[in-house]
Order: sequence, then C-alpha cells, then structure tokens
Amino acid sequence: MSDGLQGLLRYFRIPDRGNGNGAGGGSPVAKDGFIRFERVSKSYETGAGSFSALREVDLTIERGELVSIVGKSGSGKTTMINMLTGIDMPSSGGVFVAGTPIHELNEGARSVWRGKTVGIVFQFFQLLPTLSVIENVRLPMDLGEGLPARQRAERAMGLLEQVGLADAADLLPSHLSGGQQQRAAIARALANDPPIIATDEPTGNLDTQASESVMRLFEGLVSAGKTVLMVTHDADLARHASRIVRLSDGEIVD
Repeated sequence: MSDGLQGLLRYFRIPDRGNGNGAGGGSPVAKDGFIRFERVSKSYETGAGSFSALREVDLTIERGELVSIVGKSGSGKTTMINMLTGIDMPSSGGVFVAGTPIHELNEGARSVWRGKTVGIVFQFFQLLPTLSVIENVRLPMDLGEGLPARQRAERAMGLLEQVGLADAADLLPSHLSGGQQQRAAIARALANDPPIIATDEPTGNLDTQASESVMRLFEGLVSAGKTVLMVTHDADLARHASRIVRLSDGEIVD
C-alpha cells in the first residue's frame, strides 16, 4: 500500500480512548464562537531557518457558516485547515471547537475527536482505488465503529443518493469522472455525520460545471446546519461563501 493510502487510513482510524483525552486540567475554554482560533502561530524549521506559516491568527466562526479561506500559495491556508482538523498543532495560541481545546488533546484523543467532529474533503479525492464507491463511503464508519454494522450500508447508500451517485455505488473510482469522484469524497466525509466539513482546494481539479455542482452540495450542507470551511484559490467559488477570510504571509488581512 502506498504512503498516501496508509496516511488516509490513519486519518480515518479512530483508536481506543485509552486513559483520557490528554488535555491538561484548567485549560481555557473559548467563550464565543463554534470554532475559534486564538492568537494561533505556527512555525516550521527548515534548512534556511525558521518559517512562520501563521502569525497570531484570531478568527471566530459560528455554527452553520460557509467560510472561504483565500490567499496566495504559501499564505497559510492549508496550515489553518490542519490546525482545525488536529492534523497539526500550533506552535503557540489555541484552537477551540465547541469549547474543546483541540491543541491540548493528545494524538489519540485528537483522532477520536476528529472522527466524530470533522469530515475532510481532499483536492485529489483520495478514494481507495480497489474499493467500490460505496465501500469507500463506508470506510470511516467501519473504522470508527460508531454505527452498528447492519446500518452502515444503508447509510452509505443514503449518502450516495444525497450526492447523486446511487447508480455508481458498485463501481470502482476509476470509472467515475473527476466531479463524480469529488462527490463520492464528500459523501465519505459525511459518513460519521460530523458537524464540520473542512475542504482544501476541493474543486482544484474540476471543470467549471463540476465545480458548481460541488459548491451546490456545500451550500446544501450549510442549509442543513453543517459548518463548512473551504480553502480555495478560485475567487468566483469563494463568493459562494457567507464570509471570505483572506490570508497573506500567515496573517489575516481582510
């Protein structure tokens, strides 16, 4: 199995809870906002020295918003998504979701939290090529073990119907167009019914018609109460959002 596919499986797998959530006692709790970045900075050490991907970012997002994060390459957009999903941790500052201090959870607890709270849609779809479409959608449910086995196939088919792919349930991803694969990836992101959908350039490999179809799906999810954060370089797609957050050199400028 390739490193990319192994990474995808690690993302969806929800480990045992172990001995607690790993958060320290007395952790501060964000008082306002469903999602809150509080003075979040992230630095990486490179051969040329320290690189600051985010610089004391403050941002509040309410439940049910569709927020676009825009900016040039290297502005910190993907780093923000990684902070929100718990894939990466801030160098300083805090990230809170519904009052939970994500930055203070240990790796196992973050995986448990992520499996229940965040669905992520990748730019390159990341569907497992040897699994059928419906098996790909079932994957987070099978690994998370939150839904009884007898209900998983029914839920997976219901999600495929929601994104207009019920007729393709038994096909391999290679038989789908790019737009269809992205819709399947959105269905997979919804498998465990997370309140947040995080997307990183979700239409970057799609034509205009497919991109508009994906955006209509995101708008429908927001209408149903989901919170959607979308990293995009496409100004036209960004305008679908209720709010646009513009980053430059790791700082919010607009």
